[in-house]
Amino acid sequence: MALLNIGAGNSDDAFYRYKMPKMVTKIEGRGNGIKTNIVNMVDIAKALARPAAYTTKYFGCELGAQSKFDEKTGTSIVNGSHETAKLAGLLENFIKKFVQCYGCGNPETEILITKTQMIQLKCAACGFVSDVDMRDKLTTFIIKNPPEQKKGSKDKKAMRRAEKERLKEGEAADEELKKLKKEAKKKSTSSAKEGPVKASSSKKKTSGSDEDRTSPTPSQADEEEADDDDDDDVQWQTDTSIEAARQRMQEQLNDATADMVMLPTNEPEKAKAETKANESLENGNFTARGTLTDELKKNLDKGISPKQFQSLLGSLSGSAKEKMTALFEALFGGLEKGFAKEVSKKINYLAVAAAQDEGSQLLLLQAIEGFCGKSSSSALKEVALVLKALYDVDILEEECIVQWYQDGLKGGSKNSQIWKNAKPFIDWLQSAESETEED
Repeated sequence: MALLNIGAGNSDDAFYRYKMPKMVTKIEGRGNGIKTNIVNMVDIAKALARPAAYTTKYFGCELGAQSKFDEKTGTSIVNGSHETAKLAGLLENFIKKFVQCYGCGNPETEILITKTQMIQLKCAACGFVSDVDMRDKLTTFIIKNPPEQKKGSKDKKAMRRAEKERLKEGEAADEELKKLKKEAKKKSTSSAKEGPVKASSSKKKTSGSDEDRTSPTPSQADEEEADDDDDDDVQWQTDTSIEAARQRMQEQLNDATADMVMLPTNEPEKAKAETKANESLENGNFTARGTLTDELKKNLDKGISPKQFQSLLGSLSGSAKEKMTALFEALFGGLEKGFAKEVSKKINYLAVAAAQDEGSQLLLLQAIEGFCGKSSSSALKEVALVLKALYDVDILEEECIVQWYQDGLKGGSKNSQIWKNAKPFIDWLQSAESETEED
């Protein structure tokens, strides 16, 4: 079945992740009993996360015809003969009014009915709450037939948490096995070394006893005492004249002490040399990053596959942080608007970069933070959408995002606008987690 992007504004985006089936209709009956059957209305409604009765009723209200959706059979009927293109246009209007967020345009919204019988759309990505125009005829039907609360996200969170716990238990069991093996090896090596160690200690004892046996003869002892007496009789004198003192100083000054004495005069020159070396090192890092960006951009413009991109990242020189920063500059450098949409387009390359090692997710978040800090305010506004898109496809994990957010609030850039804009998404993550724990 052919798939279309949800929302006419996203029809040209090949990497847009929110899709729905193409509408299929069938004309049934004749004369006054002619009617239009929307064959795949159930699949379309599932993709929009709305009850199929809403879309069917909307068609009837807009066309001025009777409409009916059978819950048991899943058939959607609108009286009269209607072209597929006309019904598709009405469906697009339904998406704009009752599906897409009025703030960011994301179709991942939830219908809320307030105590004052007003209908709102709460966006799961940016947190914006949209007020639906209550003059529309469908609003009365929605209030009388409110939607059921979603439970799919909770089940998904519970599955992910159980999988993480299972992996942690497996890692703990592996570590215990490794410890047991190491202890067994230590015991075997220590038992093998005990014999040679005892033999060497016995040898040392025998050698020590031999040395103890050799004592000086009485004649040698008398000679040593006589030498000591002679030394006591000698009277030592020191020449304290100025010339003698200069001569002694000259003799005592060797090359090392001379360098120490001359150190204060040479220190400014050494400091200048060190600063020049540091400047050259910084310039080298900057040029290395520039060459990394150029190399990545050249290959990305060629349209290399994610597999080829993975091998390219492994072959490039530089640290993991430099590679991630260079990748962001190559993918989004000079971008002013549509940051979230561009991230969705380049999602495959970001997935490869984030799967390099354990710290790659944090480096990706730091790259997003750095890009938003350098870019215009439009990129800052879309940071929640970017995080949501990367989280939905499992590129970024919940624990890593929350840890990055908390560290940012404690760090030197705690007053940055990025934390305020990311807060709705973080709140959504934590509320979803608390709901899962309550269940």
